[in-house]
Amino acid sequence: ILAQGASKHGTASSPLLFRSFPAMLATRSAVRAARLAGRRYNSSSPIVSTLQNKIEALAKKKTPQMMSLRKEFANTPIGEVTIGACIGGARGIKCLLSETSLLDPMEGIRYRGRTLEECMAQLPAAPGGKVGLPEASLWLLLTDEMPTSAEVTALNEELHKRSHIPEYVYKLIDNLPRDVHPMTQLSMGLLALQPGSKFGQAYRAGCKKSDYWIHTLEDSLNLVGQIPLLSARIFRNVFFEGKHIASDPSLDWAGNYAQMLGVNHTEEFKEVTRLYLMLHADHEGGNVSAHTTHLVGSALSDPYYSYAAGVCGLAGPLHGLANQECLRWLKDTQKALNGQEPTVAILTKYAQDTLASGKVIPGFGHGVLRKTDPRYMIQRAFAAKHFPDDPLFKLANVCYEAIPPVLEATGKVKNPWPNVDALSGTCMQRYGLVQEDYYTVVFAVSRSLGCVSNLVWSRLMGLPIERPKSMTLDSLDAFTKK
Repeated sequence: ILAQGASKHGTASSPLLFRSFPAMLATRSAVRAARLAGRRYNSSSPIVSTLQNKIEALAKKKTPQMMSLRKEFANTPIGEVTIGACIGGARGIKCLLSETSLLDPMEGIRYRGRTLEECMAQLPAAPGGKVGLPEASLWLLLTDEMPTSAEVTALNEELHKRSHIPEYVYKLIDNLPRDVHPMTQLSMGLLALQPGSKFGQAYRAGCKKSDYWIHTLEDSLNLVGQIPLLSARIFRNVFFEGKHIASDPSLDWAGNYAQMLGVNHTEEFKEVTRLYLMLHADHEGGNVSAHTTHLVGSALSDPYYSYAAGVCGLAGPLHGLANQECLRWLKDTQKALNGQEPTVAILTKYAQDTLASGKVIPGFGHGVLRKTDPRYMIQRAFAAKHFPDDPLFKLANVCYEAIPPVLEATGKVKNPWPNVDALSGTCMQRYGLVQEDYYTVVFAVSRSLGCVSNLVWSRLMGLPIERPKSMTLDSLDAFTKK
């Protein structure tokens, strides 16, 4: 999919015109061989060439659909915008295009049309493991194909090769005061890596619009390779006096990240880390971190600028802090029980008293889902297998039975069922990752996979700069008088 017509600086004074990939490839056939090395200037490895070819093949397949929708059905309504939606954060308004995933109210998130249960079953796992590897989900999000084990192995090797972080970035992070929040440090680290952006260099050199996605892919693979090392560095600086654990290229992307954190060297901790990173990799395009990354990227800011902005959005209490708030609520509930064995009757009364006091119960409900979050259920199955007698997990299990009926009885809750955050912190805590202020950084490592995949496809589809129309209260009031 190739966008033409928008100006180089992102304005869109004329309609976007799309040329199909067959036509594009035919036009370039005479010079393709000569330009290939320059075009893939930093992608000489066979696995990146394979990845690019698969992305191109999918784009070729999607081009007629995109052209048809834009040219023939551009004025077809897909919903309505109300005053309530305008004032209420545009919740549910269908106005974003995100190819990588779609959130179904009854089935949960689907990665390229696959449910998370299907991803768990079909994505390659680490040797001896059962969890679908998150880096395999990156391949899926980019290509709409389940990778082979050989492809994931090669991709892991490529990500390790791209993981180098310049010494000046480490010095910046190492010299920050220890009380600077880990998410602040992560956004600073990503911005410090930005001078190495291949997209930025190519853009300044005058690269063609049709090649934007290739340079975006380069940055995306580099960022994904670097973010575990950067995040682990921050963790060890803040919580372990700067005593670092070296990266191990023999490990998979997620397993190596778990190893560098250094809180637990068991295979189970690596597996739960893989699980968390895979489950949180993408959640369509409307959540704060994904939308912020896409919005900034629509201005042709490179992936480092774009995802640093997304990370700042993820740091907000209403987005990325939910899992630690749920964990704290479980701990407070455990203390309140004062040694009592949790039962449905006891937790029902506790939940009723909590609501009656004007407080909320975190970890239940979801803005889109209308059933139990599949991510919660997958984590619950993992916990039931690996640590069924853990006190916090047992408490969470009773909450799963007791709290939804209480919330449902209020008549105010559309979805009373637990979401992914209700159990994520419990899983981390079980294996010694008890530093709750760091949990959002783990989220950010995971969400990088979906956000950069969206950036690649946004550039490939030639999506324009975002510019929705804003309203004033007076202008909205005028609509009520028409």
